[in-house]
Amino acid sequence: MLTVLRPYIRIARFDHWFKNVFMLPGVVVAFYASPNLLSLRSGWYLLVALLATGMVASSNYVLNELLDAKFDALHPVKKNRPIPSGLVNKPIAFFQWIIFGLIGLGIASCLGRTFFLVALALWIMGCVYNIPPVRSKDKPYFDVLSESVNNPLRLLLGWYATGITVLPPVSLVLAYWMVGAFFMAVKRFAEYRRIDDPAVSAGYRQSFMYYNEERLMTSIIYYAVAFGLFFGIFLIRYRMELILSIPLIAGFIAWYIHLGFLEDSPTQYPEHLYRQRGFLLYCIFCGIVMLALLFIPVPLLHSLFRPTIITGG
Repeated sequence: MLTVLRPYIRIARFDHWFKNVFMLPGVVVAFYASPNLLSLRSGWYLLVALLATGMVASSNYVLNELLDAKFDALHPVKKNRPIPSGLVNKPIAFFQWIIFGLIGLGIASCLGRTFFLVALALWIMGCVYNIPPVRSKDKPYFDVLSESVNNPLRLLLGWYATGITVLPPVSLVLAYWMVGAFFMAVKRFAEYRRIDDPAVSAGYRQSFMYYNEERLMTSIIYYAVAFGLFFGIFLIRYRMELILSIPLIAGFIAWYIHLGFLEDSPTQYPEHLYRQRGFLLYCIFCGIVMLALLFIPVPLLHSLFRPTIITGG
């Protein structure tokens, strides 16, 4: 029985649930904005939110595996996935896609209308990304932007899981979208370099008919700069102390690009990035510093960055 079930478990990619960590900044900022929301009950709500988000994400992963099978067969590594290998009954997998989605959205509905609508948007984006004739993953640049929109959606899920009702800062949402696009563009860049054959790349992913290393690297720089600008707007308006984290964030961006240049780059499989111990420790350090800066005031910064130019009519 386990042998039969294992391929269906694999296509649900439960190991990718680690991406729900992107909900945490939404949780932290919500508690920073409304400390009164923090309680024992909120811990239970967050666990339910993680389960709901994970089930919706797994539904999208199953759909992705189903509709990408013929393309994965052309990839040097992904050809070994359960569906290209013939280990999965496709009608059962389609049923699995629907059931996981219904379970996830059903759980999401327990956390309120807004949380449910964001979870539904996450599921719909999985359809937009994978299902023809839209199938955004085949469109250059739109593939990255439509996939990375899951990043701000996870931020919103973390935000609304706390019970907060107001909208989060738009600058933070846009920054989160752009850093997600940065991650995805580096992944595309690494995949393109890994295949190292334009014809095979185009057969595996249609957007690679347009992409090349120069265009992908240009897009990586664009997303990184856009992230920096939107995040800068957020910290200036809401938390000046986060300026001190800018050198660390710049180091993170540079290190991640470096990883994208490695042979068989780990950025192709973000779920395996934990194996990059130095990078993982650096990420943890950055997170701790940013968390501390969110709650520890540094009055000197407000004096240093006080406007010196007076404008007006």
